[in-house]
Amino acid sequence: MTNQDPIGLFDSGIGGTSIWRALHNLIPGENTIYLSDSKNAPYGLRSKEEIIALSMKNTELLLELNSKIIVVACNTATTNSIKELRAKYNVPFIGIEPAIKPAAVNSRTQIIGILATKGTLNSELFNIAVETYQNIKIIEQIGHGLVELIEQGKMYGEEMTQLLKNYLEPMVRENIDYLVLGCSHYPYLIPQIRNIIPQHIQIIDSGEAVAKQVYNLLKDKNYVNQSGLRFNHFYTNGDGNVLANILKNEYPVIKKEF
Repeated sequence: MTNQDPIGLFDSGIGGTSIWRALHNLIPGENTIYLSDSKNAPYGLRSKEEIIALSMKNTELLLELNSKIIVVACNTATTNSIKELRAKYNVPFIGIEPAIKPAAVNSRTQIIGILATKGTLNSELFNIAVETYQNIKIIEQIGHGLVELIEQGKMYGEEMTQLLKNYLEPMVRENIDYLVLGCSHYPYLIPQIRNIIPQHIQIIDSGEAVAKQVYNLLKDKNYVNQSGLRFNHFYTNGDGNVLANILKNEYPVIKKEF
């Protein structure tokens, strides 16, 4: 391994690009490889065993591509498989979990909402996090259909708007003052969400926190890329146009079976 080796990221589709953007904004000098496993999205509907197997498959491809750190840029994959990944592979992993802590600590109403996939909300790791804040009322909502629409390039439209209203308006009536986005796809929905919920409700996602974790790990392990050689490679086993569009066509997308 060399310092100019890339940081690898994987997600069950294009959503983890929200994590990649936060990472790239903070440490633009690092090389990156992103895997969009859109063929198998969404992970949130799969069994724990399937999620672990898919996460291992993605990890092994990123290791073949010489990744020095692997970011599990998917809440469902993190909460269901990161323990197994760390036990099996000799590479540092950084995961992404719903940012319950900042919402719970700062909530004035003591009521927060969490919009996430079924796989995340049902995971052991998530439920351990929830139990830590028993003084807080946590309203959990599965985002049925949201990832599928995003993966189809249908982020804007009546179907998406109606789903978001169905999920968010009951939370607003319950007097939440924080909304935690528990899926890396969901930050792309913030403009629509903002049109539905009152302005005083804070929206929290995990992108910046994950980027800071990666930055600190790079420094701690002396992994910082100082070569001046930079690349950002994006692979997908799904519709390359959807990934290219979410990247604003700034980077080439490589179609690959994995």
